[in-house]
Parts: sequence; C-alpha cells; structure tokens
Amino acid sequence: MKHVQICIKTLKEVFRTMNEKKGNAIALLPLAVFMVLFLGVSIVMKDFYKMPVVVALIIASTIAILQNRKIPIELKVERFCKGAGDSSIILMCLIFILAGAFAEVSKAMGAVDSTVNLGLAVFPPGFMVAGIFIIGSFLSMSLGTSVGTIVTLTPIAIGIAQKTGLPIAFLVAAVVSGAMFGDGLSMISNSTVAATKTQDCEMVDKFKANIKIVFPAAVITLLIYSFLTFGMQVNHTGAYNYQFIKILPYIAVLVVALTGFNVVLVLVGGIVLAAVIGLIYGSFDIFTVFQLCAKGIAGMEDISIISILIGGIGELIKFNGGIDFLLNTIQKRIHSKKGAEFGIGVLVSLVDLCTANNTVSIIIVGSLAKDLSEKYGVDRRKSASLLDTFACFVQGCIPYGAQLLVASSLAAISPFLIMKYLWYPYLLGVASVLAIIFGIPKFKTPAKGCVKLSA
Repeated sequence: MKHVQICIKTLKEVFRTMNEKKGNAIALLPLAVFMVLFLGVSIVMKDFYKMPVVVALIIASTIAILQNRKIPIELKVERFCKGAGDSSIILMCLIFILAGAFAEVSKAMGAVDSTVNLGLAVFPPGFMVAGIFIIGSFLSMSLGTSVGTIVTLTPIAIGIAQKTGLPIAFLVAAVVSGAMFGDGLSMISNSTVAATKTQDCEMVDKFKANIKIVFPAAVITLLIYSFLTFGMQVNHTGAYNYQFIKILPYIAVLVVALTGFNVVLVLVGGIVLAAVIGLIYGSFDIFTVFQLCAKGIAGMEDISIISILIGGIGELIKFNGGIDFLLNTIQKRIHSKKGAEFGIGVLVSLVDLCTANNTVSIIIVGSLAKDLSEKYGVDRRKSASLLDTFACFVQGCIPYGAQLLVASSLAAISPFLIMKYLWYPYLLGVASVLAIIFGIPKFKTPAKGCVKLSA
C-alpha cells in the first residue's frame, strides 16, 4: 500500500509539473551533448567520420533518460519509447526500407544506368545539376515526401557524377534541395497537412501563399546551379545507351503519385514493377529479387535506427520541459503582428532543431502559432506558410536530419560535404525572413471562415 501511495504521489507531481508548462532549459542538455559529440568532435579532429552518429545519439539518449530524477526511470523509458514509436517516425522508417528495396532492385534491373544515360543525352553538361534540381522538385511534389525522393534520385545523381566527373556532393545537394522545395509545396506531404490542419487553413490557400515565398528562392537556386556549372568541362565516359522500359519504374512512381496514392503503396508498386521488368529481361531471377530487397532494406538500417533514437530524444526533451521552455521564452518577447510572425518562425525552427522532424515540430508549435495569429491579426494562410517554410529551412540544413543522413548514407559521404552546396534551404530561410519584413504575400481577402483582424 505504501508503494502505491508513493507511486500515486509521484504521478500527481508529474502531471502537476506538466500542466504548469513553465519549461526547463536543462531539458535541452541531450541536444547540446549530441551536437558537441557529433559536430564538435568532427571539427576538432577534422574528420567527420570520427564520431558515429548512432553512438552520439545513444549517449544523448542516456542523458535524456537520466535527467529529472523526480520521475521514475520506467516512466521516462516509456516516454522515450513513445517518441521513438511515433507514427510519423515509423512511417518514415517504413519509407526508408521500401525505398531501399526499390532502389536496389531498380539498380540491378538497369534503371539507374538507363536514367543516367537519358539524363546525359537530354540535359547539356552546363545544365545537369539544375536539371537534377528540377526533377527532384517535381518528384517530391508528386510523392509528398522529401525522403522518398532523395532515396529514389540519389543513386541516379551518383551515376551522373561518376560519368561526368562532377562532385558527388554537388549533385546530391541538388537532389536534397529539389526534394525540400517540392515537399514544401506538395498537397499530400505530412508537413502541409500538419500546417493547414493546425491553422484551420485550406491546402490550396496555403499553397498559393507558400509559392510566393519559396518560388524566388527556387529560381535563384536554379540560376546558381546553372552558373556554377556553366561552361564546365566534363568527362563523358561511355555511350548514352538506355532502354526506356527500364526507366518505367521511376516514371510509374511519379505518375501514380500524382493521382494521390499513398507513398507506401507507390513504393511497393515500384518494387514489383522493377522486379517484373528485370525478370522479363533476364537481369535476375526471383530469388535474386528477394536478396536484392533484403540488401536494400539492410542498407537502411542505420538511418532507421537514427530516426528512432532522435524520435525518443525529442519526446523526452518535450516531456522534461525543453520544448515548453522554448515556447514560453519566445512568446514573452512577442508584442506585434510582425513579432508574432517572427515568433512563429523562430519557435518552429528551434523545435525542429530539437526533434529533427519538420512535421512533428509543426504539430507541436501549431496550436500556439494559431493563438498568436488570432491575437495579433496574422492571416492563417501566412501562419501556415511560415510554419512550413521555417521548418523546411531548418530540416534541410541540419546534418542529423533524415534528409541529409539518408543522402549521405547512400552517397557514402559526410553530410557536411553536402551542406556546402545546399543553396535552396539557405535561400528559403532568407526568403522566409524577407517575407515577414516586407509583408509577403499580401492578401486582398481574408481566409475562408476568417474575420480579418486589425494589426
């Protein structure tokens, strides 16, 4: 009976602390430790492979679990598991393993070689990187997932780099940039759904507002990639031999995604189609298909484990008051309409730094963003756009985000090498800030169901 009373008392203390929501800056310690271990050690040792990401995350996870001694460790482990098993994290891992299997089967079937040769035949050398950016944008907008796009296109980008002599990190960065641009505009992406639902905004309205902010950044990115490769001498090795039917799996994935199919079903269909074409052309037998799928899935183990650990750490940071500390700290400094817009941007950016998941960060900040918008007269279309653009900006830049981790894993290079060429995410951040300063976009009519408020 005594143990039961102690347990009840402890739980009451937990709920009381959670309801106060004052926040706790110390809860951010695991993130700081991870950054020091992962980034700091790499810089000091001048070797970005010196500290394995998984090890740094395990150390940070241990610190997160050991924090807040008033809470039973069993409860903290349970919360860690809750975050690690969040539906968005598991869905992302499922996409990883299916995309890995799709990439491996397609490659063995000859899809990558045919697509690379087709790209070399169609795009002039000076427009190759810009072309990859355009393809990545279109594919991501269709699939509604930046990670799925990166997994699909990165092998093609690597193939082009090997045939042209262009830096692999340069081409992979173009893939990541295009994937982030398309994901932000996609009608079926999780981040779009989260932003519009939390702000009570129509998807099409958010799209119209969003494109006015992100399109200039995309155009400048396109010009930069074209300028950097203009007149560049490349080494073409081999003939441009390709078979259109072997490119069909990539085209099918893109076309089917446009109809609004679930990305999981799209990737499963892509695996089946690639396998059938490979079997018809004698590229492999059915047992080899199974082995290729297993190989592709195994190649995604590290990134899946990393995503799970980051999800658990993010949940404990939230549980221990780290997110509430950020929310309260920023909210106290907001006193105007532009201040509210900057506050929304800063909040979702900081939360994304902690959780490394743009969808989760939008969901966490969403309700507060809506309250700030209503209080200071920010149009809900603008608040939805700001949530999406700032979260996308941070997510595309952080070296421990799923996008850069999966890209660097597939390309077997450091994420920091890719960051050197990530023009779009950086320009997106600048564009988002300028959109607040200059009041872009300007709305002639209030959002549907919204009474226009005075600033």
